[in-house]
Amino acid sequence: MGPAPKVAVVTDSTALLPPDVRLPGAHVVPLQIVIDDDCFGDGAPEVSSEAVVAALTAKRRVTTSRPSPAELQDLYDRLAQEGYAEIVSVHLSGDMSGTLESAQLAARDARVPVVVVDTRAVGPCVGFAVAAAVQAVAGGASAEEAAKAALARADQTRSLFYVDSLEAMRRGGRIGVAAHLVGSALAVKPLLTVEDGRVVLREKVRTSQRALARLEVLALEAAGERSVEVVVAHLAAPDRAERLAQSLTEKLGDRLAAPVRWGEVGAALGVHVGPGLLAVVVAPAL
Repeated sequence: MGPAPKVAVVTDSTALLPPDVRLPGAHVVPLQIVIDDDCFGDGAPEVSSEAVVAALTAKRRVTTSRPSPAELQDLYDRLAQEGYAEIVSVHLSGDMSGTLESAQLAARDARVPVVVVDTRAVGPCVGFAVAAAVQAVAGGASAEEAAKAALARADQTRSLFYVDSLEAMRRGGRIGVAAHLVGSALAVKPLLTVEDGRVVLREKVRTSQRALARLEVLALEAAGERSVEVVVAHLAAPDRAERLAQSLTEKLGDRLAAPVRWGEVGAALGVHVGPGLLAVVVAPAL
C-alpha cells in the first residue's frame, strides 16, 4: 500500500473555530456580512460582534450572503497547488445557507476530488465535526473516511440555545417550524435546538430566568454519563455565558474531556440570532 493521501479540511466561518485551538490542515472560508449596501467578510473589523449588535439595535438592514462557488473553487485550487490530493469540505446545514450549494458547485470543477459534507448543523457543532475530520486525516484517513467521521460526530452533538427575541431569526428566515412563536414572543421564552438541519422549538418557558436554568438542565441531560466537550456561545451576554460555563464545569466534573470553552459568536451567526443569545453545544469526546 502507498502512503495515505494528503487531505485538506475546509469549512466556513459559522463553525466558530476558536483561534486558540490548533486544527492543522483546516481552512476557513468566510461568509459575507451585508450592512445596508456595504459587504464585508465574516471576521473583518467592520463587522465585529459589537458592530453587528449596534447595527441590529439601530434597525439597519443587516444580512448574510454565502461565499460564492468561485471563491470556494479558488480555495480548492490553491490547496491542490499546495500538494493536497483530496479535500473534505465540512459546512453548516444546507437548509440554513447556500454555502453548501456553493461548495458542491465548486467541487465539480476542482483539480482534486472534493467530498462535501452537510453536517445538518450550525455553529460550534460544525466546529466539532471539523475537529473530527482533522483528527481522522491526521490518522491517515481518506477524504471519504474523514467525512464519515465528521458526520458521525455532528450526529451525536446536541445544540441548545436561548434568544431574548425571535425578531432576528424571523427577519432572516431561520426560524423553521418555530415560526408560529413569533406572535407570542412576549408570552414565552423559547428554548430552541437544531434537528435535521433546521431550527426547531425544544421547549417553551415563561421567563428568561427559568429558560436559562432549563438550558443548563438540558445540557447536562445531553451529556449523560459519557465523556464530552462543551462550548458555550453568546452574543452581547458575556456574564450569562461565563456563569453557565462555570456551572457546567462544576457539574460535569471528570466527564469533561477538555475545559468548557465560552465566547462570542461571529457576525455570520449574530445577524440571525440577535443580542442576548446564549447557546450550549455538547459533543462526544474524540
